[in-house]
Amino acid sequence: MPSHSNDTLPTSLFTAAQVRAMDRHAIDGLGIPGLELMHRAGTATFAALRRRWPDAKTLSVVCGPGNNGGDGYVIARLALAAGFDVRAYPVGPLERLRGDAAAAFAEYRDAEGPVLNFIPPGFEGAEILVDALLGTGLDRDVAGEYAAVIEAINDFPGGVVAVDIPSGLNADTGAVMGNAVHADLTVSFIGLKQGLFTGAGPAHCGEIVFDDLDTPPEVRLEQTPSSRLLRSGDFALPPRRRDAHKGQCGHVLVIGGECGYSGAARMAGEAAARIGAGLVSIATRAAHAALINLGRPELMAHGVESTEQLQPLLQRASVLAVGPGLGCSDWAKTLFDAAIASGKPLVVDADALNLLAEHPRSSDHWLLTPHPGEAARLLGLSAAEIQRDRFAAVTALQRRYGGIAVLKGAGTLIAGPAGVPHVARWGNPGMASGGMGDVLTGVIAGLLAQHLPPFEAACLGVRIHGQAGDLAASAGERGLLAGDVIEALRTCVNR
Repeated sequence: MPSHSNDTLPTSLFTAAQVRAMDRHAIDGLGIPGLELMHRAGTATFAALRRRWPDAKTLSVVCGPGNNGGDGYVIARLALAAGFDVRAYPVGPLERLRGDAAAAFAEYRDAEGPVLNFIPPGFEGAEILVDALLGTGLDRDVAGEYAAVIEAINDFPGGVVAVDIPSGLNADTGAVMGNAVHADLTVSFIGLKQGLFTGAGPAHCGEIVFDDLDTPPEVRLEQTPSSRLLRSGDFALPPRRRDAHKGQCGHVLVIGGECGYSGAARMAGEAAARIGAGLVSIATRAAHAALINLGRPELMAHGVESTEQLQPLLQRASVLAVGPGLGCSDWAKTLFDAAIASGKPLVVDADALNLLAEHPRSSDHWLLTPHPGEAARLLGLSAAEIQRDRFAAVTALQRRYGGIAVLKGAGTLIAGPAGVPHVARWGNPGMASGGMGDVLTGVIAGLLAQHLPPFEAACLGVRIHGQAGDLAASAGERGLLAGDVIEALRTCVNR
């Protein structure tokens, strides 16, 4: 399985406009010629693809009419000099090339590099295909000739390398602009673009390599990051004292488990216990309270049919996890309202989010953990609109509802009342199955119970949940169950 560790990448992420400003500062402020930066970008990309495919000897490069295409011509020239069988495929009239891109093309032609004005089937059987078609400035859906070329790239059976960003992917949002290249390797320059890491970005970028093109740190320090990438060492639980006891490790109360959905509350409770909460109780329907903990007797299950029965449990708990399997009945609404009125820290998920969407309110005491569909209901949008700009969505959620917002999905985003959103890369497609969100709810609640501040609990919870999913997926992604992730939590929280 590919590694999702972030520790080889910078933590600061930027918008496309910010990176263009960095590029301009390097050229105008520091006097680095634009063509020199282009040479460095091509050199970095060629070195990265040779590391990835050391035995390859045939290379095709698809070059657009802008500076991204100029990078492509540099790569083609370097490959030619290294003895590769090379083809360059310009898209759009060559006379549209200007400035540094035109100079890079001239250098390639002077080296007698082959240029083909059509794309043959399968790119003549090349081993590696370089996507230097479109850069980060894309502001409309790809159409016409460019859309057809992207289709041809995606039909290519060999390795695909994207220069700076896969063509058709929005550098700011991670959304696909009509169609986008599926790359195996993306080499990004100057500053990391935030769209590479969330939404459709992870599925289209493959392995991400960063190169600052030997520009000094001041180029990036002039820009305030638009978001940050979580590292494996960010945030941690302190070691337990030798004299610790369960009363010091918090008491999580899970509220949920409507008839037919007891498993959701059970999984959230078990996850809270596995992450280290001292005590875990479950307030659920009386009909199955006696059965819910048969396989996990450490959980204390209580049949609750009224707020009067819930009150003693609320008083004993230090953290509430509300929503797993809760439903939207009058019973659910009554318990949800009582949980909010308690003033205790809450993790709000699943059906509790749907109830919140019906009667919006704000609180500084909760963490909301919606998937895109739930986020859409909370913001009065469609799920597609949420995915079109996940950064805007998580920011809007936090501002409208307060507390901490966690927008789940590929490249989960965490936003708090201060600072910029954080992005997590851990997790895998095998986690696209029922119960994974219930596990995350329990994990975050269990970390809150152990006295982590809310934003830290959210970030650490998302990270450990994803790492546990990756560990559990070592036996294969397809067929991965939420219970498998729960089993891996203990290993990951103790690393």
